[in-house]
Amino acid sequence: TPREREVLHLIGQGYTNQEMASLLSLSVNTIQTHRSRIMDKLNLHSRAELMKYAVRMGLSRDPTA
Repeated sequence: TPREREVLHLIGQGYTNQEMASLLSLSVNTIQTHRSRIMDKLNLHSRAELMKYAVRMGLSRDPTA
């Protein structure tokens, strides 16, 4: 979903669940649900794998910024 893509992008940028919830005006529980659904769809089993995926997809923060 568009919201899941937005959450994935923020994960790639290193945001915590709390930071994403605040930024998107959602509850931490909702962020966790989005993250869980993303991981299910991508067949990933940990937040570390999800972060690696986001980096591979070019969603990580620019290290020179």
